[in-house]
Amino acid sequence: MATEKCGGGASGGEPAGAPGRKLSAETAEAGTPAAAARPPAKAVASLMLCMALVALDTTIVSTAVPQIVGDIGGFSVFSWLFSGYLLAVTVTLPVYGKLSDTFGRKPVLLFGTALFLAGSLLCASAWNMGALIAFRIVQGLGGGALQGTVQTLAADLYPLRDRPRIQARMTTVWASCALAGPALGGVIAGYAGWRWTFLINVPLAGLALVLTVRHLVEPRRSPARRGPVDWAGALGIFACGGLLLFALVQGGVAWPWRSAPSLGLLGASAVLAVLVVRVERRAADPILPGWVWRRRTIAAVNLAMGALGLLMVAPMVFMPTYAQSVLGLGPVGAGLVTGLMTLSWPLTAAVCQHVYRRVGFRDTAALGMGLAAAVLFSFTLLPYPAPAWRPAVIMLLLGAALGLFQLPLVVGVQSTVGWAERGTTTASVLFCRTVGQAVGAALMGAVANATVAARLGRERLPGLPHRLDDVSRALAEPGGLSRAASEHLRAAVAAAVHHVFLGAAFAGVAALLVLLLAPRRFPVLPEHR
Repeated sequence: MATEKCGGGASGGEPAGAPGRKLSAETAEAGTPAAAARPPAKAVASLMLCMALVALDTTIVSTAVPQIVGDIGGFSVFSWLFSGYLLAVTVTLPVYGKLSDTFGRKPVLLFGTALFLAGSLLCASAWNMGALIAFRIVQGLGGGALQGTVQTLAADLYPLRDRPRIQARMTTVWASCALAGPALGGVIAGYAGWRWTFLINVPLAGLALVLTVRHLVEPRRSPARRGPVDWAGALGIFACGGLLLFALVQGGVAWPWRSAPSLGLLGASAVLAVLVVRVERRAADPILPGWVWRRRTIAAVNLAMGALGLLMVAPMVFMPTYAQSVLGLGPVGAGLVTGLMTLSWPLTAAVCQHVYRRVGFRDTAALGMGLAAAVLFSFTLLPYPAPAWRPAVIMLLLGAALGLFQLPLVVGVQSTVGWAERGTTTASVLFCRTVGQAVGAALMGAVANATVAARLGRERLPGLPHRLDDVSRALAEPGGLSRAASEHLRAAVAAAVHHVFLGAAFAGVAALLVLLLAPRRFPVLPEHR
């Protein structure tokens, strides 16, 4: 390859002939005519539709929450419409990744699309919030199959030189849905009813199923020896990941971090993690094999993507609050400021191949993360109050930097493994990124809460809330505060968001340091034509 050295001798990576890395007709990256030919446009369209289903889901539903709560109630637990979905997606990613390596990508993709479609129909028929949350979890069980398998198929169907193009298209689909989702959800909920925010998935999923069945053809490979499916490991990973994410999502919200529920859930997840390791070591064909962490390249990418998930909490979760509460923008203006990141991200992702072909995957990603850390830190230097164009420029630059970071790592790590390991590898990367988001939400939320609580405790202004639970109500109804109290509350929120972005900058530095664990030249497997 012109970009990275093949094998591991010169690159510092694992030798190509190491256990689990044997090149054969089964694991060759593009060893068949099916892999060498460009896939048909309708097959690519099926992947785009599946990606759009996952990307649209959360953004389109979030806008309809007021109508949902007004119709079926459940205000106190509506956040689980998103937490339950995220939990289901995250804990199933490793399972679907291994199943796609064992049985093929197409069956897993069809199953996931059908399950997502069934979950959407169930959500549209929900009679109360409890039922809707349960059906959202069903949707998430399908979404886990879609999210990992689409990324894996993109690497299967395209040779290394063309993967940046398809990955950039996927990123563009995700960005477009992130921008259009809130507006589309608002229009649907306002004029057709909130149930149609789920029913809109029906024609999209149906068309994706038809295109996948008729036009998606996987590259041929020699029959693999299929051992028994490691259902014990799958159940253990599901239970361990579920408890950990549940503890992170609810900690500091439903109960204090040092309370019995938090400590009990975290302790139980730690015990289950030990049991899962023991089960996976004894399994003939484990769901989460040890080589994912023994290979320097994959382990470093996994950790770096976990740090990416952690730092992404700052711009995606806290920037809208900053834009509305501190800058005084409306929901549309706040969405535009945040959405600038999703505009520049796919642009740099599309051109980053020209960079990594010269300097390599690792150094391109390091350049992107170094720039991202600097941009995140620059947010903490903004004056108070700052003009709206300054955070807008910061979000634009941040998206450009992260586009240089993520795509080279995804393309690079997928190119270091063959077909029979690519699903597991891709799923591990996505799993670590999503867990990083959950950990980041917990950590950044704790930092923001501590900052606001400390600022509020210093003043005794009339009308100023002195409990964190009352801050959101005060921000939503600023007319009930005196001018001095309103200004103090705005300054407290600004300080909290500044501290969150400072933490995100440190997470970026951590990702940069973790990348140094990877070999400078990824051990890319040769492509056999």
